[in-house]
Amino acid sequence: MRFPENFIQEVVDRTDIEELVGRYVELKRSGSNLLGRCPFHSEKTPSFSVSPTKKMFFCFGCHAGGTVITFVQKAENLEFTDAVEYLANRAGLPLPKESETSIGNTGVSRKRVLEMNLEAAKFFRACLFDPAIGAEGMKYLHEDRALSIATIKHFGLGFAPNSAFSLIAHMRKLGFHDEELVEGYLARKNPQTGKVYDCFRNRVMFPIIDPSGNVVAFGGRVMDDSKPKYLNSSDTAAFKKSRNLFALNFAKNCCSERMILCEGYMDVIALHAAGFEYAVATLGTAITPEHARIFSKYTKKVIISYDSDEAGQNAANKAMRILGEVGMDVRVLKMNGAKDPDEFIKKFGADRFRRTLEESRTGFDHKAEQIYAKYDLAEGTDKIKASNEICTLIAEYGSAVEREVYIAQASERLGLTVEVLKNSVETVRRKQKRSFEAKQSREAQATLKNFGDRINPDAAKDPRAVSAEETVLGLLLIFEEYRNAVEKGEVELGENDFVTAFNKRVFASLMRLHQSESGLRPELLGAEFTPDEMGRIERAEITRQQLTNNGPEVFRSAVRVLKEQRLKEDTQNEDLATRLDRLRKKQANLHKGKAEKK
Repeated sequence: MRFPENFIQEVVDRTDIEELVGRYVELKRSGSNLLGRCPFHSEKTPSFSVSPTKKMFFCFGCHAGGTVITFVQKAENLEFTDAVEYLANRAGLPLPKESETSIGNTGVSRKRVLEMNLEAAKFFRACLFDPAIGAEGMKYLHEDRALSIATIKHFGLGFAPNSAFSLIAHMRKLGFHDEELVEGYLARKNPQTGKVYDCFRNRVMFPIIDPSGNVVAFGGRVMDDSKPKYLNSSDTAAFKKSRNLFALNFAKNCCSERMILCEGYMDVIALHAAGFEYAVATLGTAITPEHARIFSKYTKKVIISYDSDEAGQNAANKAMRILGEVGMDVRVLKMNGAKDPDEFIKKFGADRFRRTLEESRTGFDHKAEQIYAKYDLAEGTDKIKASNEICTLIAEYGSAVEREVYIAQASERLGLTVEVLKNSVETVRRKQKRSFEAKQSREAQATLKNFGDRINPDAAKDPRAVSAEETVLGLLLIFEEYRNAVEKGEVELGENDFVTAFNKRVFASLMRLHQSESGLRPELLGAEFTPDEMGRIERAEITRQQLTNNGPEVFRSAVRVLKEQRLKEDTQNEDLATRLDRLRKKQANLHKGKAEKK
């Protein structure tokens, strides 16, 4: 553990979990707890619970759970020590000396990567505004793309010189090492020569800034015909493509009503310059469920503004599905006369774009128009194909009201009765339901057998013992008197009574912390267990809390089961050892007899 235990405790004590989680999840009061949609998996029905008194969270859907530190680890993709540092900075707590933290096995800390990125962003910006170096980049931005100097400065745009060592030389003077630059994706190493060179060369540079104002990565657009046209930072200790959006640092302040999802940096910048400051874009990757959950933190409505070509429309269909899975109101922008928002605004102006936004189509209308466009609805066979696809599309909507509205629209467009289409939709839904239930049944059976358990892979060996282990751990987590009974020997229980390696680790950590000066504090477990493991530990506690009978007999009964299972296993091992010993003696006698005959 890199931080002192008392410092970690103070960080947790000073963190308001309701305020922290509320930045990511819309929470509503439910008794003494708070309830919302889980930020770690896609769901429409809230199953994410927060306990302000315990400063703990738990999702009954995906079983994520733990402390405020665990939450930050999962939400921001941080290691334990970096999450503690993150919360300490939020709380205004000075860090203990020599508390610099690292992520992964690289030895390069998130903090160090952010320091490098900030200096690199300053370097690129200075190059852009230096006529002797950045003239080509400034011409592209200011003249060719018609961006004002104010907009260029607002987004911190820059220019990477057409040199293999410009940035490296600058960063070395500031005390950064080549290995750090490679890990931070600012430099690359030639595998043949071992020499390092600048990652970004002869490119207009777009810094990627997270909602906290940190420069976490870069995107660069090349000035010639080199490939790739756009080069984006790879994942680093400070950056994950699937968890960041370009310009979210600006959009988060004015996006409560809606956000616009674009395909590229320039579209976003053009929209912001025109007054639409709630536009964002993914970073050289298709939209992911993690992106969708980011959107759900800030707004309830997303308008997709992708290119009008086939690739753009296919990407829009995928984005609609992913955003819909987290309950977003998804619309699609139809821009006649332009291929993207940047071109549309230059041709028709901001007011026309604003009207187009108001006329954006629902996801159903967009998909339905694509289906109708494929077929000649005046021809019988084509009409049947179109109606089949439309009914399958309508069947995907869970709301009966939505289905009624869309069936009525399809009836008018296809020239078929509402009743016919409604019957077809219900037939599709019944098939989908059977398929879903069959899949659920298979998954439930696998879960019951504990197969595929990544947290506790030993669980499939002995379900009865595992159930007893989880009962014991849940009770130990909740009740200090049970921990005292184990500590004093009133209940004989030790690590070797546990069948699974994971639960053995949990038990050992619980008892060690219980006997420490600070006592058992859940946040301290986070230094020894991963966020997913913390979720499993929290599940054991939550499961016991939901049961009415948690008395001493329940605890002692579960301990007896563990003792019985351990005795059974020891007996089996003893029997095996006895049989092996007998076999060895028999073989020895056999060899002895052969030797005597000779």
